[in-house]
Amino acid sequence: MGHSGSVRVGVLGASGFVGVELLRLIAQHPRMELIYATGDSQAGTLASSLYPSLASAYPALVFEEFDLARAGECDVVFLALPHEASLALVPQLIDHVRLVVDLSAAYRLKDAAAYPRWYGFTHDQPELLREAVYGLPELYREELRDTRLIATPGCYVTAASMAIAPLVRAGIIEPTRVIVDAASGVSGAGRAPKSNTTFCAVDEDVVAYGLLDHRHTPEIEQVSGAQVLFTPHLVPMNRGILATCYATPAAGASPTSQSVLAALAKAYTGEPFVVVRPSPPSTKATMGTNAVHLSARYDDRTHTVIVLAALDNLTKGAAGGAVQATNVALGFPETDGLSRVGLYP
Repeated sequence: MGHSGSVRVGVLGASGFVGVELLRLIAQHPRMELIYATGDSQAGTLASSLYPSLASAYPALVFEEFDLARAGECDVVFLALPHEASLALVPQLIDHVRLVVDLSAAYRLKDAAAYPRWYGFTHDQPELLREAVYGLPELYREELRDTRLIATPGCYVTAASMAIAPLVRAGIIEPTRVIVDAASGVSGAGRAPKSNTTFCAVDEDVVAYGLLDHRHTPEIEQVSGAQVLFTPHLVPMNRGILATCYATPAAGASPTSQSVLAALAKAYTGEPFVVVRPSPPSTKATMGTNAVHLSARYDDRTHTVIVLAALDNLTKGAAGGAVQATNVALGFPETDGLSRVGLYP
């Protein structure tokens, strides 16, 4: 496979919400050709019967069962699978394809000892954990070039880290006790029906969950460089994450709203998918896009820096971020297959 030609792509776990979003993006990608899509719980099902949105791009696509030989025919394999399923498959795939892009948390945390506490399983692959590159190009672009294993960030983590990390790195905020208050659409809970994500459960309701121990906490800390108290909320919309982050100015820093906004703008100069504006960001403005919208304020009265981030949890927060990181790793134009303009109204 040359850097300029098209690549043969497989999606394992293509029948879930992240999987179908990957199929949508691959269909509009000028250099990706889908040749294999598995959906073990949906094997044998015509993709367009489960997701009519795919009918025009994939009229004959049938979800298949996993087969290692079939996966080995791909140049790039995306894994939209549970953490432990990815952990079992990556060692089998890594030497047979050009690039493995994992969308679970199986390779995100650098400390293998963190997995039993936060994810409930033992990580038995310290070498691959070290080799995996975190798939957030805005912060890890150079490391992504020519890697063979990408660990795609969590959706909440992308929003919170892109808000906080530049200010920690610039010495503007104290890296201890940053508060991240975030809300997500229901698609973040996945396609499988659950009693707490039915229409009747989520409609007209907002609820916090994962208090004190949400598994994205160590990942936000690893990427942002801050100690974080993270509280997620479920809100009655399909897509979107809005993260509101509160921090104390670093000793010796004397921020203003203008200077914090300027620091964000400087950190993301030239980034195709980052918007920094004075107005508070809106999740709907990011719908279907790979864009992150950021804003910030400094409150002199309480000596607090506030940073806000909005994104689409299925696009930039998962499938779009994975495609963006893949573009970087393969030397493709980074914006290939990805939109920056949201659906409105």
